[in-house]
Amino acid sequence: MREKDICRIAVFYDGAYFFKVSSYYVYQHERRARLSFRGVHDFIVSEVAQREGISPSRCQIVDAAYFQGRLTAQQAAEQDRLFSDRVFEDALTRADIALFQQHLAFRPDGSFEEKRIDVWLALEAYEMTSLKNYDVCVLITGDGDFVPLVRKLNTLGARVMLLGWEFEYEREDGRMMRTQVSTGLIDRVNYPVLMKPLIDDRARRHDSLIDGLFLPQSTQNEWDWRAQHRENGQRTLPADFVEGVECEGTIVNLIAGKGYGFIKPVSGSDNYFFHASDLIDISIDGLHYDNKVSFVTARGEKGIVAKNVRLISDHDEDDDDYDGDDDGCDNSCDDGCGDMEEHNAMSARA
Repeated sequence: MREKDICRIAVFYDGAYFFKVSSYYVYQHERRARLSFRGVHDFIVSEVAQREGISPSRCQIVDAAYFQGRLTAQQAAEQDRLFSDRVFEDALTRADIALFQQHLAFRPDGSFEEKRIDVWLALEAYEMTSLKNYDVCVLITGDGDFVPLVRKLNTLGARVMLLGWEFEYEREDGRMMRTQVSTGLIDRVNYPVLMKPLIDDRARRHDSLIDGLFLPQSTQNEWDWRAQHRENGQRTLPADFVEGVECEGTIVNLIAGKGYGFIKPVSGSDNYFFHASDLIDISIDGLHYDNKVSFVTARGEKGIVAKNVRLISDHDEDDDDYDGDDDGCDNSCDDGCGDMEEHNAMSARA
């Protein structure tokens, strides 16, 4: 690279991965803050300059792209995510990040999954690099499926930097959750950067680049709209909420593999989060999308949740029709979404 040349950088986000990492820092790490796109970009510029042996003033992020699955409008409305999705899109726009998204696939059990997003990211990264001649491509992911992409980018003359996070934590139900970066990917990229040791390094405790990776508390609400309903780290409850009310509703989303789902109460109020450990006389594998259930309103760690969830059999429904009794949930029901740590989840954008 000639002395006066600009080092052209492109950043490609695996959206589901980035959302999982950001949620970890909000709900599990002592930072209690989401990652900042601008802070991540400032860190990338500094790190690329160091690895390339040039001044940061000669490094410039010319393109950034974020790839994720997306709920349909109806699904987003059912999960009360329309506003939060727009807030997230605003954050991407302010950081000059292009958003690439396609609808999530809908499983028969009511859960969602991303399909072909990684393929789309790889194709776009290769095509954009071949057309725009990036000097450095930054991948924010942990997926080993991107190893072939790294090889292709190298053949185009681009160096590849990886920003990856490895961490683990214990869920409320006692299960250990672990996120790792593919060893093959670490070995194949030109500049591997494992972020968690850098963030946790006490020697960099007050490093402005490290602190800048996170949104300051004063602006946290701009990224996570749910923070508007919390006080001192806890989500506030509606004034008319009554704990212990028995309600009825319908399963509108079921993430059986993760052990949780959402219930739309018959009153039409916000969806209730429930965990597999709160099911009575049935396992989560025995539930399906659109099943009728009864539940009891309760306070969760991060909001209102459904407890003592029971499946309503067809016989029970016939009895209700016969006697005309309506035991449905009243207007006191409210949202119990809690922490959605997976972006389909996305977390379907903790």
